[in-house]
Amino acid sequence: MGKGPGLYTEIGKKARDLLYKDYQSDHKFTITTYSPTGVAITSTGIKKGDLFLADVNTQLKKNNITTDIKVDTGSNLLTTITVDEPAPGLKTILSFRLPDQRSGKVELQYLHDYAGISTSVGLTANPIVNFSGVIGSNVLALGADLSFDSKTGDFTKCNAGLSFTSDDLIASLTLNDKGESLSASYYHMVSPLTAVGAEVTHSFSTNEKALTFGTQHSWDPLTVLKAKVNNSGKASALVQHEWRPKSFLTVSGEVDTKDIGKCTKVGLALALKP
Repeated sequence: MGKGPGLYTEIGKKARDLLYKDYQSDHKFTITTYSPTGVAITSTGIKKGDLFLADVNTQLKKNNITTDIKVDTGSNLLTTITVDEPAPGLKTILSFRLPDQRSGKVELQYLHDYAGISTSVGLTANPIVNFSGVIGSNVLALGADLSFDSKTGDFTKCNAGLSFTSDDLIASLTLNDKGESLSASYYHMVSPLTAVGAEVTHSFSTNEKALTFGTQHSWDPLTVLKAKVNNSGKASALVQHEWRPKSFLTVSGEVDTKDIGKCTKVGLALALKP
């Protein structure tokens, strides 16, 4: 376990990654190349049915400053500038998207042995202000995540979370949507090669529950198998193989156990790095 409670986004992250990361029903291709000067260029293409989406991201690192420039097929240009540790534990992130002139945002992140804070403000006349904070340790952490719209004077987001971490188990509880839903997640390393996870969400307004259970197993040092099922009857599985260093082939599938012939999805992702 690392030092400190981390940021609010890390509450329940291990379980979410096990249950949702790398599952997809589309075809995705990613290739990264490096220039002699150290510029990384990543091209991504995604085929969603008859729709094809693509983007190109250029990343330049110099000392503690990282600049990312992404252009997509919608003629949008996203620029992100990250300054890592201008002071101990501090990170500054500036981002803006063109042609959306209201998208500018500056974010500050601060990590301490007993606290993790992230705050951002939009670069507009009436900005949206986001704040999240976590206090505690690498064992027990309590946090909140808030968004305030200065134009309307309303809180657009109000969440709270609690996390417990041990050597082989992580449990978390979050209250979301201004108290409208409650989520609990669980991640457990049952052996050095196998982990299980679960997430249950209850909506107080609709009285509906959603339960997802999954497992992950390292078949060998280069191959990972994952599977999950939820209470609506949808079952998914994937195989991810690192066929060369930092290059991954992922095949995933999803079936509706209540109607197998009607709803079957297969996804393919290929990521290449030199």
